[in-house]
Amino acid sequence: MATIKVPPVLRPSVGGEKEVSASGETVGAVLQDLASQHPATQDQLFGADGSLNRYVNVYLNDEDVRVLDGLATAVADGDTVVILPAMAGGG
Repeated sequence: MATIKVPPVLRPSVGGEKEVSASGETVGAVLQDLASQHPATQDQLFGADGSLNRYVNVYLNDEDVRVLDGLATAVADGDTVVILPAMAGGG
């Protein structure tokens, strides 16, 4: 099982929890397990084609999965997956 750190914006979709556990051999499988446990997260995390929404950043043990193997990045028991919404701003 991996631990998923849930950002404040997604917490209402997971019962207010800051962390949840999910299983899977890859980051994509872990996130899909999260979505199966908490269906409200499906559309927040994934696009219609099943890819990660572009405004969602995912880290595995502090490494951006985009510089690893993306959703195919291998996950081991005890790993930590962090979901961070992309921030935009300016003025």
